[in-house]
Amino acid sequence: HSDHSPAAMVLAERCGATVLGRSAPEGWHQDATFKPERELADGECIAAGGVELRVVHTPGHASNHLCYLRESDGLLFTGDHIINGSTVVIDPPDGSMAAYLDSLAQLRSEAVHAIAPGHGEIIDKPQKAIDWIVQHRLEREDKVAAALQANPDLTTAELTAVVYADVDKGLHRVAVRSLLAHLLKLQEDGRAECRDERWHLLE
Repeated sequence: HSDHSPAAMVLAERCGATVLGRSAPEGWHQDATFKPERELADGECIAAGGVELRVVHTPGHASNHLCYLRESDGLLFTGDHIINGSTVVIDPPDGSMAAYLDSLAQLRSEAVHAIAPGHGEIIDKPQKAIDWIVQHRLEREDKVAAALQANPDLTTAELTAVVYADVDKGLHRVAVRSLLAHLLKLQEDGRAECRDERWHLLE
């Protein structure tokens, strides 16, 4: 995304580094200037400056998002997948709540001793942090399902005011994207459907 990857080219020009990663898909919020010289594969190990990192593909916040695990001490560099002090926005269609939760489960199973996020301070209790994120997302999903049951036949925008009543209205423009991610996951799970842009719970 454009709050991170544009720096890659600047750093490469200044220090002669090779740009590695996964190309950004098309989308208004993507950084189309990010062009890695080599695409990285999940599980691949890269070494530089005496440090070795294992690539962990973690779609969810972004389909091309990668985390990097320094296995020598269990330090996980998470970029925007896990940040300190807040939760990340899941913005469909590139963002996927189902993929995000799957990626968190994958990281939960790794030998991670600390997290170095793209925003905020080092997280020294990684498993606890991951569990909190998962719990928060699932509680929000339950709230979405309850709102659908009590308020059928609403659009995504109309549901935002119900589900995010505890959130400042100035943030609803962003919240509506996360709500859509939850609704699409409920749809994938066979728990909800959308007809004529209006949502209905199937339970």
